[in-house]
Amino acid sequence: MAALDTPGPRDLRPGVAPPHGTRLLWWRAALGWFSLARAWWRSLLLRSVLEPVLYLLGLGFGLGSLVDDSGNAPGDVPYAAFVAGGVLVASAMNSGFGEAAWPVLGAIKWQRQYHAQLASPLRVVDVLLGHLFFMTVRLLVTVVPFWLVLVAFGLVSWPSAPWAVPAAVLCGLAFATPVAAFSATTQSDAPFALVLRFAIIPMFLFSGVFYPVTDLPSWVQPVVWATPLWHGVELSRAATLGTDLGPLAVLGHVGYLLLWFLGGLAVAVRTYTRRLS
Repeated sequence: MAALDTPGPRDLRPGVAPPHGTRLLWWRAALGWFSLARAWWRSLLLRSVLEPVLYLLGLGFGLGSLVDDSGNAPGDVPYAAFVAGGVLVASAMNSGFGEAAWPVLGAIKWQRQYHAQLASPLRVVDVLLGHLFFMTVRLLVTVVPFWLVLVAFGLVSWPSAPWAVPAAVLCGLAFATPVAAFSATTQSDAPFALVLRFAIIPMFLFSGVFYPVTDLPSWVQPVVWATPLWHGVELSRAATLGTDLGPLAVLGHVGYLLLWFLGGLAVAVRTYTRRLS
């Protein structure tokens, strides 16, 4: 009987759980990432507070004072309040991209954390979901301090202001899963610079973070509407300014971001499995 209960060689391949290991154990993979984060979480928190302060001082209040004095402030609100929700979501986008790019490739090729985890009964899906949970917490650590800075500067409206946090986190995840799926296919980090230069930065500049999309040429606007960042900015700005988008618009924005998140997750399961199994 003991021999029958012992997994065979096929059962011990990396990423393949023994017959009795049918439960998801993603939380064990997540614990590994949290253990690594103990070395740099203080610097992360400091950066999460300093970055929004610098953005708000330089863009919201510095450049914003010129915009406000011109009498052409968008939305008939102070420019700092207008950009606050957009910059919040843009920071989540940058965090989602950064966490799903180099760390994922490093966990496969350089530091090989994924391989260490797969040497245990963890499966590929556990490894993916564990890292994704860590990315979610990482997004919260980025977004919540930023949001608290906006509250401290009086740049949000109540009671809708807290909804900017889940909007930003969802937008960050809408970038994280597709980027993680792509990172599992690449052999070097060279493509990340191209994605950053030709996708992330253009979205940051043209997706309504700093001005209404309606100010762009009409032929550019449909391209912007197709970006996840624009949908996140619309949700976050409505929350911080207290404007009413309407239930259908909110469902549309949330549904589009969920489509990117879940679609990216489905592709990531395939690319992770192909690379790690």
